[in-house]
Formats: sequence, C-alpha cells, structure tokens
Amino acid sequence: MSELYHHELDVRGLNCPLPILRTKRELARMQVGEVLRVRATDPHSVIDFLAFTDKTPNRMRRHWEEAGVFVFLVEKG
Repeated sequence: MSELYHHELDVRGLNCPLPILRTKRELARMQVGEVLRVRATDPHSVIDFLAFTDKTPNRMRRHWEEAGVFVFLVEKG
C-alpha cells in the first residue's frame, strides 16, 4: 500500500512498551501535521497504538497488517 508519510520508524522485533516509547520519541522530533509510518511485529501493538492515539493529541490516520507486520500511520497532533 502506498501512503503519504514524512518519517518512518521500524520497531519490528520489539515488544511492549518499546514500540510506543520509540514512537513517542520520534513524534517529539516532528512538526504538527506530519505523518509517521511505524512498522511493528508485536501482536499487542494494535491495541497499544490505538490507546496511545486515543489518549494523546496524535491521530491514527490508518492502520493495517501485511504479511505479519502491523503498519500504523500516526499524524502528530
């Protein structure tokens, strides 16, 4: 799937809480409105990322799974 994003973060192979912690660190470096593409393999990452974007100003633009990798497009709020 081709999607527009400004930054990319690969957290494949990492388990909770590292994917969210690294995402927070990357988002802190970004400008409001920019989109971060995150790729993760932790099976709990979908729940974690949805909770994270629900509780912060950041917005989940879209998420999907492709070949066992969870892909998230998170817009910095």
